[in-house]
Amino acid sequence: MARIGVQAMMLKSAVAELGAFETFRRTTGIGYRVAELSQIPLTAETVAELRRARDELGVEYCALSAALTSGGINDSLEEEFDKIVADCRSLGADMVRIGMLPIPALRSPDAVLDFCRRADAAAERLSDEGIALYYHNHHVEFAKVDGRYLLEIIAENSPHVGIELDAHWIARGGLDPARVIGQYAGRVRMVHLKDYRIAIPDAAAIDAFESGDHAAWGAAWTGLVQFAEVGEGNLDWPGIIDQSIRSGAEYLLVEQDELYGRTVWEALEISHRNLTEFGFAEHF
Repeated sequence: MARIGVQAMMLKSAVAELGAFETFRRTTGIGYRVAELSQIPLTAETVAELRRARDELGVEYCALSAALTSGGINDSLEEEFDKIVADCRSLGADMVRIGMLPIPALRSPDAVLDFCRRADAAAERLSDEGIALYYHNHHVEFAKVDGRYLLEIIAENSPHVGIELDAHWIARGGLDPARVIGQYAGRVRMVHLKDYRIAIPDAAAIDAFESGDHAAWGAAWTGLVQFAEVGEGNLDWPGIIDQSIRSGAEYLLVEQDELYGRTVWEALEISHRNLTEFGFAEHF
């Protein structure tokens, strides 16, 4: 049965403040017992706390995050491969995911193809260790290059890399999440449950319009697309989740990039409540 969990990017501030064990004690109290780790530095101390959360609280870590090269929060597949493998084994994860295309790779089609070759080589190397590599999309992967979506080019040119699909970013890219997930059936083990909301301009934005501050009004107008708790936006979650499960997804991970004044605990509780009301309680 597919399991609903949390994308731990949402928890990075909590881990920094409370520590990993206390953070996951709180998430399990809400009802999340699966996590994908991202943007949490996997120091020896943090890994030990995560192991304790696994052993004492029953937390499952389905995937760790890595970058292809160094320079970010996540470890580098090309420079810290052995550490990534060791962390996977220590925490019981059998997947690693690359969270986004390196920005310099967007300079040209050739740069994208170079990323694909290097990611595919890393995937084959991880496969020898019993670990699968996945690539996570944003909206930029639905830009077209010679009439084809960038995601199609990445998938075709890195055949050993799985695809982790994000419902919000698919919608922001102008496509139907369920349809795209269906297109990658058999290659997607993880799907991000992130809602897509359109906000109403606030009073400050309307004041800017009326005062002739076109720059401030324009920024507010283009910023009306928001992230949202699952079920608080416009996406068809029963359809998306049903298609995800039919397509082979094993992990459905709640994620919200911006909280707009709510705490992470409030946001996770709202998503949990709505997913339960949609009929997916047994997947927690």
